[in-house]
Amino acid sequence: MSWQAYVDDYLMADCKGNCLTSSAIVGHDGSIWAQSEAFPQLNVEEVTDIVKEFNEPGKLASNGLFIGGVKYMVIQGDPGVVIRGKKGSGGICIKKTNQSLVIGIYNEPMLPGDCNITIENIGDYLIDQGL
Repeated sequence: MSWQAYVDDYLMADCKGNCLTSSAIVGHDGSIWAQSEAFPQLNVEEVTDIVKEFNEPGKLASNGLFIGGVKYMVIQGDPGVVIRGKKGSGGICIKKTNQSLVIGIYNEPMLPGDCNITIENIGDYLIDQGL
C-alpha cells in the first residue's frame, strides 16, 4: 500500500459522520511521505520541535505547537508517544512511530476523541509493522 493510500483511505475516512480537516504522514526528518490536499505547508523547524517534544516532553507546553505557522495550545498527550493540541473549536493529534509522525487536524463537528482514535490507530498499526 502506498503512503498516500494510508492518508486517503484511512486518515481522511469518515468517522461517525465526520472526517479530519487534513492529515499527513511525515518523516522524523521533515520529509512529507503523504498528505491530504488541505494539509498546511510544514517547515523543518516545526517538525524538529515536534520530534524534540517527543524526546523531551514539556518543551512545547510553554511555547505552543506550530503546524504550517498555526499555533496550537498543547493540552494533553502521552509523553513520548502522542501530542494533542487545541485551537478554537478544533485541534490536532500527532502520533510518533519508529520512523514517522502521523498528524491529524480537525474542526467541529468532529470530536477530539474521534481524531485521536483515527490517528493513534494508524500510528499503532505502523509501529506494529516496524515503521
